[in-house]
Amino acid sequence: MTKIIGLTGGIASGKSTVSNLLRLSGYPIIDADQITRQLQAAHSKGWEQLITVFGKQILNPDQTLNRQALGALVFNDQEKLDKLNMVMQPLICDEIWRQIKHYQKQHIPYVILDIPLLFEANYANDCDLVIVVVVDRQTQLQRLMQRNGYSQFEAEQRINSQMSLAKKKRLADIVIDNSGNRDELKRQVANLIDQMHHHKL
Repeated sequence: MTKIIGLTGGIASGKSTVSNLLRLSGYPIIDADQITRQLQAAHSKGWEQLITVFGKQILNPDQTLNRQALGALVFNDQEKLDKLNMVMQPLICDEIWRQIKHYQKQHIPYVILDIPLLFEANYANDCDLVIVVVVDRQTQLQRLMQRNGYSQFEAEQRINSQMSLAKKKRLADIVIDNSGNRDELKRQVANLIDQMHHHKL
């Protein structure tokens, strides 16, 4: 019986680091961001549908999708964001389930669903367990400003546009706190991996 473990967090919370540590320990990761990029590759079905909805303003000169332009277009515009989700979510969902079924057929004990919008897109309902990576607000702001070159206002805008980490924390089965240093994070993930290794989750 394959257990589906949902992994989520907020922007700049450290979810990707946790995901990579689990991957390095041999656990299969179904990465929604990676799937999205594949589904938006030039001349793919998703790419064609996005151009139909948003026009060629979302393309780079080489015809690849300009993800920054698309992101800026839908950010703070609920109607455009709804259109984007209407195009992409069914494609993403189909691919996620295709991969889950692949691992189920192999009787893999655990599969990790790495999805930023795990709760918002209702994937949490299909998970046996949900892990949320949290971080204190000030650390999150600093990391986001350093990583993306945002001003404090821009960083706060991005954080405020997401479901709050406090709410995600309340919905979690397991919370990994990444407010400290990398060694502390690794220790928490090692503890999690140990439980998975002994099938205690």
